[in-house]
Amino acid sequence: MNTERIKYFPISAFSIILGLTGLAIVFQKIEELLGLSYIIDTMIITIAIVLFAIISLIYLLKLIKYPHEAVDDFENPVKLSFFPTISISILLLSIAFLSIDMMTSKVLWIIGTTIHAFFTYKVISIWMMQPKFEIKHINPAWFIPVVGNLFVPVAGVQHYNPEISWFFYSIGIIFWIVLFTIFMHRIIFHHPLPEKLLPTLAILISPAAIGFTSYVKLTHQVDSFARILYYFALFLTTFILTQYKMLSKIKFYLSWWAYSFPISAMAIATMLMYHMLGIMIFKYIAYVLIVLLIMVVLILIPKTISAVVKGEICIEED
Repeated sequence: MNTERIKYFPISAFSIILGLTGLAIVFQKIEELLGLSYIIDTMIITIAIVLFAIISLIYLLKLIKYPHEAVDDFENPVKLSFFPTISISILLLSIAFLSIDMMTSKVLWIIGTTIHAFFTYKVISIWMMQPKFEIKHINPAWFIPVVGNLFVPVAGVQHYNPEISWFFYSIGIIFWIVLFTIFMHRIIFHHPLPEKLLPTLAILISPAAIGFTSYVKLTHQVDSFARILYYFALFLTTFILTQYKMLSKIKFYLSWWAYSFPISAMAIATMLMYHMLGIMIFKYIAYVLIVLLIMVVLILIPKTISAVVKGEICIEED
């Protein structure tokens, strides 16, 4: 990569890791369901780890060579929200390693949780103290820093006292309600999202889907609250799908990767719903979501590679 282009390397590139790791976890669940050996998921995890290392190295070079641009990213109301995708990537790898190596999963969980706690406190401090952000700046990516805490219990309940996981879960679930309310006010009474951020609408699915999965891991049951979370996530998923015509006309941006992880989160939640209740309809819904996820990733990979080759990724933004 041209060193000059590193100057504009986007922090949102880490969203690719979320999509790939989510896909790997989905394949783990499929292989468990069908009694297959862990082959495909291991390959995807390996690719995700390699890409995580490459993206981390490139952004580290940006931080060293162009510190001013990296600081500008952290002060940008949109880009700021993507920094916690670093810690969420590590937390997802921790979840993926639960079926591979428990000690590796534990180490990754400790690292990911620690980094995400830092980002949570830091981002909330910035939100509260800065004078520049306006209602028009909020978009679904704002959910990432605080709602990302919902990822902690998925692996956390197997590594440490569940009270730690409850702490992070409480942060995520309360801030989800707060931010969702603010976002609905913004989207109804103010200007629509710019085209580049429209794919982030899919992120709306993740808090409810991950919130459901974490809640079941914490309580070991599907109660009324769990059902509310799952069915709201299902509503949001079907709603986003009804916007297909509008979303399919958008020019390719790296933000397209926002489609991938929410679908995998919903697929995982649906497979858990089937596992807990044994109702066949959930199994069929999970299969549909898995096929959709594979199709989305198969579209995203060549488009991303093409954009990189054509030099459309690391460019100065307006």
